[in-house]
Amino acid sequence: MTGMGTRFSINDAPSVIPIFPLPGALLLPRGRLPLNIFEPRYLVMIDDAMKTDQRLIGMIQPTGDAEKRGCKSLFDVGCAGRITTLSETDDGRYLIGLSGVSRFRMAQEIEGFSPYRQAQVEWSDFVLDTKTPREDGEDFDREGFLALVDRYFQAKSLETDWDAFGKASEETIVNALCMICPFTEQEKQALLEAEDLSARRKTLDTLLTIDAAGDEGAGGLQ
Repeated sequence: MTGMGTRFSINDAPSVIPIFPLPGALLLPRGRLPLNIFEPRYLVMIDDAMKTDQRLIGMIQPTGDAEKRGCKSLFDVGCAGRITTLSETDDGRYLIGLSGVSRFRMAQEIEGFSPYRQAQVEWSDFVLDTKTPREDGEDFDREGFLALVDRYFQAKSLETDWDAFGKASEETIVNALCMICPFTEQEKQALLEAEDLSARRKTLDTLLTIDAAGDEGAGGLQ
């Protein structure tokens, strides 16, 4: 099942959505996140979401130490994604694609009888998420930024399709890097909560610079 599109509007967005606490997973507005769903409670969550008009799942990161928290404590801000692709495997898993539509702020978790978690959320702080972002234009040093990304990828022994990367829009490049780079959960949360595209790129630039320099100093580059 593919190509399921409905325009998202904060004005008629639901006040309660299912939430999926997943350490290290980052979804951004207009970003795309593939997920392999196999836990029974989350299979039910997908089934229930598909019955709604918006088909939303709220991606949010747990806070604190992964081994101690049990995913109970969550960051305040997450990002809702619409299920835009779904296929079922022979062994009963769902392979879904989420398209990020807007960030949200947790108001309170809803106690109920569903096997998955749900929360009352607020959208008003993130009205700009549904609008086309203002890119930095001439202020964006694409060549210099991509050189920094290349240095970071070498330090981390990562690979990517540089031809496609170089032709993409500023937002596509920034969002893709935020989502795929192996940053800590706190760093990913800082990227998520950046006010706009320009602030997110500057935060990303700082993280790439620090991480690349650290790995080079530790002998990450040969």
